[in-house]
Amino acid sequence: MPTTSTPAPELAVFDLDGTITRSDTLGPYVLGFLLQRPWPTSVWRLLRLVRVLPTLMRYLVRLADEGQLKAAFIQATLGGSTRSDIEAWTASFVPRLRGRGLFAAALEQIARHRARGDHLVLMSASTDLYVPAIGRELGFAEVICTGVRWDGEHLNGELTTPNRRGAEKVRCFTALRERHHDLAAVAYGNAASDLPHLRLAERGILVNGSRSARRAAARNGITCVDWH
Repeated sequence: MPTTSTPAPELAVFDLDGTITRSDTLGPYVLGFLLQRPWPTSVWRLLRLVRVLPTLMRYLVRLADEGQLKAAFIQATLGGSTRSDIEAWTASFVPRLRGRGLFAAALEQIARHRARGDHLVLMSASTDLYVPAIGRELGFAEVICTGVRWDGEHLNGELTTPNRRGAEKVRCFTALRERHHDLAAVAYGNAASDLPHLRLAERGILVNGSRSARRAAARNGITCVDWH
């Protein structure tokens, strides 16, 4: 009788925002945290957003990068929060996100990789306030994301790692390939900034990309898909 061979395991690397989730996660995470605070505290923290304006202005004229803007936003809105409050909100946020904020097609693709025995990695520019919890919820073996500083039991909000985007994702992806050199890689992303590391995979897949990102993907042999 003919035998069927089992496909070799792969390294499957997924972006988060816009690839697995239907939208950005940091904004909803922060807003949800503030809305479930007592009203004087939540209003006070929202008013602290004015502290972000100087960094935003520097960012708009390219004197600050996205990591610095992200840190300023987190410090203004969440800075000083206790670890227990952040962890409690994360424990509430992640199930809510899974319930209505993820692409069904993304969950199906993750499940297919898991069934094949592939090594699943979640690699995101979003922060370790909640990305590791999402990774655990979805069954990822490994999570790479942007680190945020704590001062003891209180959140500082500065970044402890480079913002995991663009060239930094390329660096992280290259390091992954070196650690898992025996596995062919498939990588999923949704933005033009993901194309550099998608090009490094045996199979790069652009999910719900913009028109310009799709054109660039086609020029580089990257498959384009629509997930709903």
